[in-house]
Amino acid sequence: MSDAVSTADLSDENEGRAQVLRLQMRDLGGRRAFSGPVRTVRCHEDNSKVKALLATPGEGAVLVVDGGGSLNCALVGDLIAQSAVDNGWAGVVVHGAVRDAAVLAGLDLGVKALGTMPLRSVRRDLGEIDVPVAFGGVIFRPGDRLFADADGVVVLRD
Repeated sequence: MSDAVSTADLSDENEGRAQVLRLQMRDLGGRRAFSGPVRTVRCHEDNSKVKALLATPGEGAVLVVDGGGSLNCALVGDLIAQSAVDNGWAGVVVHGAVRDAAVLAGLDLGVKALGTMPLRSVRRDLGEIDVPVAFGGVIFRPGDRLFADADGVVVLRD
């Protein structure tokens, strides 16, 4: 399946199997439709693990960041997002905030987040990588396939 497949069609075609994110996320990246295998980070107001993972080869994956829904600080900004582009990531879905929205809009990266916040996060190297995370009625597991477009996010388990 390619990025051109709509999440609405995927949801219909995979009724009972597809997980549909039940949150209103803002589209903030330059790539509005994206898909790829899921990688995950769970962190709270500390983007150390996000930065480290997006600096590694993404091979078309989508990073799902469970920031607990906090809008107190940004977990992704322009430098981290550019690193994701440089390393071949397809997108980032953030259950929290991002910053540098004007720059993110010009990058070839899918970015969905709850909102924006100019404050940066702390860096204490706290968080977990590649663990199941859950928000918005979806359990995201590493290796699941995520599809995102203007309508929302659909996750299919392989």
